[in-house]
Amino acid sequence: MNADRKTGLFLGLATLDLVYLAEKPPGENQKVVAVDSTIIAGGPAANAAVAFGSLGNAAVLGAVLGNHPIARLIHADLAEYNVKVIDLEPGRSDSPPVSSIIVTETTGDRAVISINATKSQAGSQAINPDVLASVNIVLIDGHQIAASQEIARIAKSKNISIVLDGGSWKPGLEEILPFVEWAICSDNFYPPDCHNSQQVFACLSAAGISNIAITRGERPIEYFSNNTYGSLEIPQIQAVDTSGAGDIFHGAFCHYILQANFTNALAAAAKVATDSCKFLGTRKWIKNWQT
Repeated sequence: MNADRKTGLFLGLATLDLVYLAEKPPGENQKVVAVDSTIIAGGPAANAAVAFGSLGNAAVLGAVLGNHPIARLIHADLAEYNVKVIDLEPGRSDSPPVSSIIVTETTGDRAVISINATKSQAGSQAINPDVLASVNIVLIDGHQIAASQEIARIAKSKNISIVLDGGSWKPGLEEILPFVEWAICSDNFYPPDCHNSQQVFACLSAAGISNIAITRGERPIEYFSNNTYGSLEIPQIQAVDTSGAGDIFHGAFCHYILQANFTNALAAAAKVATDSCKFLGTRKWIKNWQT
């Protein structure tokens, strides 16, 4: 058994992603023919779990899937990457969220339409706290607020570190922030009354988070750690597909923060996420990274 192998719990959203590579997204009343396509499990927590597991760890995903046929597709894809799934609502008959993603061939930029977890919220007791017995790190993406609040409280009591994937502000996150050790936010993450990065840093610091980063695509990462502001350059490439890069960043960060300091973990995660953008979809980077 690999002594360095860690276990991470990733709590939040899982989707089925239909990804199309095209010359450009369609306009109104227009049809376009895709150059390529792929169908994979997606969602912030699911993609992060796959990345964490692919870097040599054990990944556990807590998400609402249910028993709809589409859920079986998601289970099958995650099983290929050895992600253990804890279904927060196994008896649910409605379809899990499905995302349609169109990637522009020349730039790697993506357009996304989807339904998030607002219609599939699990209760606070949906996940058994015993799952934390062997967990080294927890990532919360904010899509399952009630379950995340309960797990965050229990994880903190067990000295298990918590990472916040701050994709966008969601009501209820204010109750989770005091339990978070590391907050990795997008530049679309604005808590109430925050309108710029300095206000975001101040808000999260006031909540007791001492290590905060704001990722900004191909632009430098801004961070606040040890009462110091800084920035990290991102490797520059010609991107094929940027969809899911932030999620992969978070999964890689969970891997590296267990063995490095905050800024080194950010830099290492940025390399993984950048590499993932060289390929269509959120999986092809894995074989390239592991060889």
